[in-house]
Amino acid sequence: MKRIALICLLVLALPAAALAATSVKMSYNGPPDDNDNAVHYFATHFKAQVEEATAGALEIQLFPNSQLGSEEQRMEQTMSDPVINVASYGGIETVLPEMFATNIPFLFDSYKAAHIFFDGSPFMDKIRATLRERTGIELLEVVEEGGFIAFTCNQPIHSPADFKGLTFRAMDASQVAMYEAFGAAGTPIPWTEVYLALKTGVAHGQMNPPTYIIMGSLYEVQKHLTLANVQYSDQFLLINAALLDSLSPEQQKAVREAARKANAMTREFVESQVDQRVEFLASKGMTVYTPTAAEMAQFKELGSPSYVDWLKARIDQQWIDQALEEAAKANAEAK
Repeated sequence: MKRIALICLLVLALPAAALAATSVKMSYNGPPDDNDNAVHYFATHFKAQVEEATAGALEIQLFPNSQLGSEEQRMEQTMSDPVINVASYGGIETVLPEMFATNIPFLFDSYKAAHIFFDGSPFMDKIRATLRERTGIELLEVVEEGGFIAFTCNQPIHSPADFKGLTFRAMDASQVAMYEAFGAAGTPIPWTEVYLALKTGVAHGQMNPPTYIIMGSLYEVQKHLTLANVQYSDQFLLINAALLDSLSPEQQKAVREAARKANAMTREFVESQVDQRVEFLASKGMTVYTPTAAEMAQFKELGSPSYVDWLKARIDQQWIDQALEEAAKANAEAK
């Protein structure tokens, strides 16, 4: 009896947060590597911020490497279950294709412009409201995952004319449309098969931020890197809205502030590493080229309209027009 009484006293002595701790699963793509996977870097800092701010009342369980399923499966889980998910465009397109208006090639001139747009534009306010109404999912942050996207190839790419007759790996149909506008063929290839496809010549090139080029060891099978700043590389921090609403006001504030702080830390980390990553790729034998202003204008002149034409068949024109207008304002404000 004394032992039972002692146990009861110990339990009563525990902090309330420890007794009422809520464990939330958080899933995302890529390996649990702080250095090479910016999304994991974000996730670890988000977890730490949430748990500290709630004194352990909220515990975040991390599931990297898509352990909880494919992008589509994880999106379905986020709609129906009390979970957190970091989704790419490939995941969010199944429920919110309007988001692709933010991925128009050469939309942003700088990191600062992208931050202005994603953090406070009326377009993103509309996106958040639409996503919640349509799916029951809250978009907390747009997570910077690796800098701007660059082209790689086994021959020099200085302008759109250099794409003629080549085949490039595409992540989705929008990239196929852009490559075709440049005079190349685009072929969808899963990330897990990209290295072999480039090595065997199934594809002559691809595009990704330097982080992913390193993560996939693509420098071993690609000779040239073209820093064309094709698209801002980002993913989306999503939370089941019913889960968020079930938290106390203090906990909701803690989650939102943790997301914002972790994203600010991730942006600083990613952007501080870009030059070093490019230098690393050069040290591995890649020839690095930065297009001139005239060459960039050619890329934009051909690449943006082809993407927009592809997108018009999938979403209302008003989304495209608003994204282009507000991105232009963000570019002007950032200068």
